[in-house]
Amino acid sequence: MPLRFTIRQLEYFVAVGEAGTITQASEKMNVSSPSISAAITQLESEFGLPLFVRQHAHGLSLTQAGRRMLTQVKLILYESNYLVDLAGDISGTVRGPLHIGCLVTFAQLALPSVRRRFEEAFPNVSITQSELNQAEIFSALRRAEIDVALTYDLNLPADLVFESLLELPPYVVVSDSHQLASQETISVKELIDFPMVLLDLPFSSEYFISFFVKLGAKPNITERTRDMAVMRSLVANGFGYSIANVRPLSALSPDGKPLKYIPLRGPVRPMQLGLLMPTDAERANVVREFVSHCKHQNDIGEFPKLAG
Repeated sequence: MPLRFTIRQLEYFVAVGEAGTITQASEKMNVSSPSISAAITQLESEFGLPLFVRQHAHGLSLTQAGRRMLTQVKLILYESNYLVDLAGDISGTVRGPLHIGCLVTFAQLALPSVRRRFEEAFPNVSITQSELNQAEIFSALRRAEIDVALTYDLNLPADLVFESLLELPPYVVVSDSHQLASQETISVKELIDFPMVLLDLPFSSEYFISFFVKLGAKPNITERTRDMAVMRSLVANGFGYSIANVRPLSALSPDGKPLKYIPLRGPVRPMQLGLLMPTDAERANVVREFVSHCKHQNDIGEFPKLAG
């Protein structure tokens, strides 16, 4: 006897499994809680096993069977998107969902503009976005939670494909009253004794610290933050210098104080910004078109300006 369930019910199951409560899943999916609850009950009936443990004070927890089913259902939903892509290939249109991830350090500068231009060119594509650190991007791509990500070439694993768009050299970020603020360039050696505000994100922090390791030295880290905006405000208020590869259009910190971005001199590897995706991602026409769109925007000088 064939199982009777819908793709929508599977989507509700994933939403509850990730959110941990029907209420939060309802908000995410923009559908009523009773509809989601009924879908879960139907799936449990069809599968013949409990997917969740109901804990009134703590929401819902996946059972062991539920965890295994969740992994498989995500793969099914991922593959089901290719039916939409196949229809698009046959009809010559680009349509369907596209889940884009972006590295949190430059998401506010790049993603909204890139997304808006793509949606204007392809109005039948439905886009969702996520701002993530590098480790989260790797995980989200592997779990098919996102289709493609704008990110750096930091510690890239062999099972993902990277398409480079821009080269971004490192800058030293200082307040306008910093002792080094008048210099045209700054060497790593000159920074060693000054206090540093480290942008402490997975893989990014190792990249910045590697500049000093090459000299057999250690930076004088006095502040750490995972937030780019907080880093800029700490620097502007005299807590130390920082290093970044993204240079915002405004030279002011979030609290309105002036900053200077001075090129870091010496044998320091620039960062490559590009598109990261699974090896088979471009068999989906919506992903192919997004990659092509980003490359074209970069070629004609319309890609968001992140340095220079």
